[in-house]
Amino acid sequence: MTTQTHCSIGTPGQPWGSAEKAIWLSQQTRKRSYETDVLGAIDRLRDRFDVVEYGRLEYDPETLALFAIRSRDWNDALPTALVTGGVHGYETSGVHGALRFVDRHLADYAGRVNVLVAPCVSPWAYERIHRWNALAIDPNRSFREHSPAPESAALMRLVAPLRERVLVHVDLHETTDSDESEFRPALAARDGKAFEPGSIPDGFYLVDDSEHPQPEFQQAIIAAVAKVTHIAPADAKGEIIGSRVTSPGVIEYALKKLGLCAGITNAAYKTTTEVYPDSPRATSEQCNAAQVASVCAALAYVLAPR
Repeated sequence: MTTQTHCSIGTPGQPWGSAEKAIWLSQQTRKRSYETDVLGAIDRLRDRFDVVEYGRLEYDPETLALFAIRSRDWNDALPTALVTGGVHGYETSGVHGALRFVDRHLADYAGRVNVLVAPCVSPWAYERIHRWNALAIDPNRSFREHSPAPESAALMRLVAPLRERVLVHVDLHETTDSDESEFRPALAARDGKAFEPGSIPDGFYLVDDSEHPQPEFQQAIIAAVAKVTHIAPADAKGEIIGSRVTSPGVIEYALKKLGLCAGITNAAYKTTTEVYPDSPRATSEQCNAAQVASVCAALAYVLAPR
């Protein structure tokens, strides 16, 4: 799908200042409840798994607590897996796929691998169905030292003691039509740049780490997800969202250099999932199931004897 639009805030060609950001913030309204949708689900998991509060977001007048779920039988002698969702709050299946994985599958890995799940990294954005936080910052370009995004900084503090011990990290995302119709135009306006229209791929794909690619690992996940929903094809240029397709349904980014969540550890195996919830060929149920399938396939691959 290709959509052309623009953002009405600010003066074309001029980056936003505090006044433009204030206008943008005033237009954001709460559309769903983090407390009901996410915290309620986490509370129902407390009798089976450990739940830790790892930070609080202070967006006056709101305070939003950040939670992660851990294997109850944590054993430092075992490898560790990290699952993150909701780095972009509007990407719904990332949040609910992470919670579903915990509910239905986390217990299956007891005694085999430690699992840490942060299901909703950006709760303010989750409630407003937005990509940015309240500061008009994209948390998924902010996983770096002295991060300007409190969501990113809090997750990095949580993961820091495990950074060298994480074997696999699956970061759950979506690519939506609103990326092209709303968020990329807003990004261009915020940064004082011209908006260059692109296209949204119809289907699921993965983002590998260009600095340490693991093509067999990525293809194991693609094979599992293909049983749940369709895989995005390459476009006429052999690309997906402007990046070369390295194998069916897989592109590569420099995760650490770009400040992406999937680059916050030194895990040997890293991937970012990208579900397409706006496809006429996919339902919300399939999107959640695809995220769960991704995590299970990733764990199966890294735990398999070699």
